[in-house]
Amino acid sequence: MPNYVDEMTERMLADAGIGPGMRVLDIGCGPGWVALMLARRVGDQGQVFAVDQNPKMLELTRENAKKAGVSNITFIEGGFDVAFPERGTLDAVVGRRVLMYQSDATRAVAQLSDAVRRGGVIAFHEHDMVEISDGQTSLPLHDRVRSWLREMLRLEGANLRMGFDLYSALTSAGLAVERVRAEANVLTPTADYPIGWIIRAVLPRLLHLGIVTEAEVDVETLDDRLTAERKAANATCLWEMVFCAWARKT
Repeated sequence: MPNYVDEMTERMLADAGIGPGMRVLDIGCGPGWVALMLARRVGDQGQVFAVDQNPKMLELTRENAKKAGVSNITFIEGGFDVAFPERGTLDAVVGRRVLMYQSDATRAVAQLSDAVRRGGVIAFHEHDMVEISDGQTSLPLHDRVRSWLREMLRLEGANLRMGFDLYSALTSAGLAVERVRAEANVLTPTADYPIGWIIRAVLPRLLHLGIVTEAEVDVETLDDRLTAERKAANATCLWEMVFCAWARKT
């Protein structure tokens, strides 16, 4: 996962008050990057519960935790309503790019609120695919690549405006929102932003859904072509909005 994403998540975790000794659930842990952040943050006296419905993802999290020398993670197969002995006593729940895939985000958050103690924190890092433009600069390749990602997420049933819907989902679930923060991923003419890395990672999904062909993407040259387009226009591109929000169970 690129560092720019981890930096945003780390700021959210710090500002949400997640620290040493806490017991935290990482919902939809995927390969475990957030679980590893949490494990380092809570320390040896804390505990992380990495939860994912996909057993292959849990196995990958185990492998990454082993490589990192981390031993304070418990791996649990399940979803937002997963049952385990510590449920209801946790200090916090964290999710990254997972709420956007829930058909009923409010219900999903409500299920998670049952996992934390009173006063516990629930925090989400979600990307939003709202279109952003200065209305003056033409960047057709950038627009085309973003359209691939939007169409992929739409066909997969994701909420493309989950960032803007975060406050509503949290408050409708009965939580007291402490902060909603948003920032844009900014691409300058010389920015080292890993769009090619992102497209390479999701290329099997794009191909499976019939959105692109490998020849159309030409992933090996994609970053160079995007950079050349920005340089030719001397343009700054706002690629996407990223929202971080945290709330407390009262």
